[in-house]
Parts: sequence; C-alpha cells; structure tokens
Amino acid sequence: MSGEIAVMMDLLARLPGLGPRSARRVALHLLRHRDTAMRPLAAALDAAARAIVPCSICGNLDTSDPCPICTDPTRDIGVICVVEQVADLWALERARAFRGRYHVLGGTLSAIDGIGPDDLSVPQLVARAREPGVTEVILALNATVDGQTTAHYLAEKLEGTGPAVTRLAHGVPVGGELDYLDDGTLVAALRSRRGL
Repeated sequence: MSGEIAVMMDLLARLPGLGPRSARRVALHLLRHRDTAMRPLAAALDAAARAIVPCSICGNLDTSDPCPICTDPTRDIGVICVVEQVADLWALERARAFRGRYHVLGGTLSAIDGIGPDDLSVPQLVARAREPGVTEVILALNATVDGQTTAHYLAEKLEGTGPAVTRLAHGVPVGGELDYLDDGTLVAALRSRRGL
C-alpha cells in the first residue's frame, strides 16, 4: 500500500469512534468514490479549517465571532448555560429546549488528566455571571465524577456573584454524556433543574 493511503488511514483512525478497521473501510470508500465523496469532503474540511473560529464570548465554534447564538436578540441574556464542550452545546441546541446563552468550559477538572482550574474558562464565566441582567447560571455538566466535581467547584466560584446557580435535574443518568442523550431527556432535564 502506498504512503499516501497509509497516511490517510492513520489520520482517519485518529478520529473519535474510528479504529484501524473502520479507518480502512472509510479510506476504501473514499478512494472508490473520489468525485462524490473524497473531493467534496476534502474541500469541505479545507473550507471549515479556514473559516470556523471559536466565539470570543461563549466558546462555541462558528464562522462568525461572536457566534449567532450570542448575537441573537431573541435569546434570554439573563440565563447562561454552562457546558463542558461544544458538542454539549450542540446537543442542547438540537433539543430546542434552551433559549438563553451558553458558556463552554473546555472540559472538566480532572486530577488524573492534569486538568486544573487554569485550563478551563472559569474566570470568563465568573465575569459573565457578574454582568448586569444575569439572573441564573445553569451548570449543565455531564453526570460523571469529573463533571460533578467541576459543578461543585463552579458553584463555589459563582457564590456571591448575584445570579442563582442551578444544575440539570438528575434525570440525566450518572455516567451519561449530554451529546449521547435523546432530545426528550434533555428537555426534561432542563425543565427540572434545581439549585445546588
């Protein structure tokens, strides 16, 4: 097999959910369908790499900064929903259950992975919570040990900033991740949130 095919399969195998076998199947599919799959995908990836930027307000990924969510005048500026990753923001948007603003932390506290408070966008969140008109901060973090540890840490940091601090209801299964939940569960969890 040529070097180019090996490199393509190696790069595909690095993607989440793809191992060596899946990468080989995807590579073969792309090679067999160059005009209908490979070239359009390459062009789309190149365009996305050049155009997509993180939002300087919330951390979402989009082609504009600030992102359309942060500039939408119909959204409730008084409620900030804190999520771990952009995938969690997209999951909540897909459910159409939340009409406020978001804040992407960029991960969770994890001693094992060496992720501390300085590795997350905590100072930006605290500053946003202090802005006039903010009445609630929803901690929509995954129901994992790291997610719950981060939620408690954030609750302490947000204490005294003004807004109520709430979290998603326990309808989210322990060990579950927002990106994998169905829309109905996300809607129910947001509606059933309560204070910490």
